[in-house]
Amino acid sequence: MKEYLSKKAMGLKPSGIRKFFDVANQIPGVISLGVGEPDFDTPWHIREEAIHTFQAGKTFYTANAGLSGLREAICGYTQRKTGVSYASDEILITVGGSEAIDLAMRAILNPGDEVICVEPCFVSYAPCITLADGIPVTLSLKEENRFRLTPEELESVITPKTKAVIISFPNNPTGAIMEKEDLEKLVPIILKHDLLVISDEIYAELTYGRQHVSISSLPGMRDRTIVINGFSKSYAMTGWRLGYAMGNRDIIKLMTKIHQFAIMCAPTVSQYAAIEAITNGDKDVVDMRESYNQRRNYLYHELERLGIPCFEPQGAFYMFPNIRSFGMTSEEFATALLNEEKLAVVPGDAFGASGEGHIRISYAYSIKELKEAIRRLSHFVERHNF
Repeated sequence: MKEYLSKKAMGLKPSGIRKFFDVANQIPGVISLGVGEPDFDTPWHIREEAIHTFQAGKTFYTANAGLSGLREAICGYTQRKTGVSYASDEILITVGGSEAIDLAMRAILNPGDEVICVEPCFVSYAPCITLADGIPVTLSLKEENRFRLTPEELESVITPKTKAVIISFPNNPTGAIMEKEDLEKLVPIILKHDLLVISDEIYAELTYGRQHVSISSLPGMRDRTIVINGFSKSYAMTGWRLGYAMGNRDIIKLMTKIHQFAIMCAPTVSQYAAIEAITNGDKDVVDMRESYNQRRNYLYHELERLGIPCFEPQGAFYMFPNIRSFGMTSEEFATALLNEEKLAVVPGDAFGASGEGHIRISYAYSIKELKEAIRRLSHFVERHNF
């Protein structure tokens, strides 16, 4: 049947995250630090709102763009958090942030348009660009720059075919952030070359010791930035599958048209629950962030004790340690660690070629699990004695 299948889709590389997750699930006794999913249950007041929604029979389709009440709540939340004002018709509710990324690419790209893909990055960016007939252009960030994007790096890969750049800070997998002064240096280049920016800010609530700054808040950037966000990471709502996109009205309108034909609308019950989350969930976010920060500090110091180099991440819930001194590739290291110690991590090259020589460790797990993981990692280090 292969002759009937899409060559474009067949040419996509499977997700390296899912590969190790699926393998780890088949091995009894595995400790997995591979999945970027909060270990917290969705807070009760959010679940109670969903239960009430079911009981009230609010289970019909919503508008394609999503409940007006949710879009208005997002407007207020965004104004409060970033200082950027949006109207409700500049917001689209999507099935997770992943759908928003796909819709953004399909709405802005024509065949042959190039999109700068800042790596290491989430695994779906380049495939979504390819499926939208665009051309992903890799820009590899450097560990010595703390995986921050510099204006010189951005300028170096822009061509006449460049349509947009996709960035993600706080970053998955590195935990890197971009502060206001870092972003300000990029703006003149973006304006000079008339680029669009897709800014994946799904981890915006997870920064430590500083406030997240959205590039959309900088002069000249609001209308040329498509901001992607959602509820999965901030409110521990991964299975609810709810995200959103914000941006220029014309772009959002076209994204909504595509969404209309492909999806119809995001899950209704999830949308009502999300109104409760974004309206009354600030304390939940603070509590979870404080817990992640404790885990971050523990894991960072333990890696330091083991002599495994790792810059200190300031966002998300990932560490991206450098394992080159072991003399293994990222995949060899992750495979050996899984087989020898039943400890699952993700090879760095799953997030692009620039991730080679690293592994991604998620600390969205309990301190108890992290301590056991460090015990197993210590055995591995002793055995290989680099």
